[in-house]
Amino acid sequence: MRLPSNFYMSMVVMQELVIGAEDATEVKELDMIWRVYEKAGKLLVPTDEDWWQAGKIINALQRGRKSQQGGQTPKLSAEEKHRLTSDVLIARTAKREGVTVVTDNTKDFEMIRRFCAVKIVSSADYFGS
Repeated sequence: MRLPSNFYMSMVVMQELVIGAEDATEVKELDMIWRVYEKAGKLLVPTDEDWWQAGKIINALQRGRKSQQGGQTPKLSAEEKHRLTSDVLIARTAKREGVTVVTDNTKDFEMIRRFCAVKIVSSADYFGS
């Protein structure tokens, strides 16, 4: 799939893609894509403030669950924490640049929008598939 020229790429997404790469050839392709976005100034990289705010947002989400569970704070699994951290970092960097997050995971981003007013659109709506 060819992305529009005005498309930005998240460094968080690039990391997720390289982790899931099938082989060295795919890693090389992703390395080239990363460099293209970096050179174009369209690579969204989290700052120290983004990391700090991600912790606070996830804490607030967890406390919100507490009120729904009668005062007990349910623990997030390591997988949930990782997923939400990545999503908050994506949201914060997109908001800072004023770009829309295109995702299949609209559910998490809807929760995050209560704390980070980022624009989101589903991949299906964006790409028309």
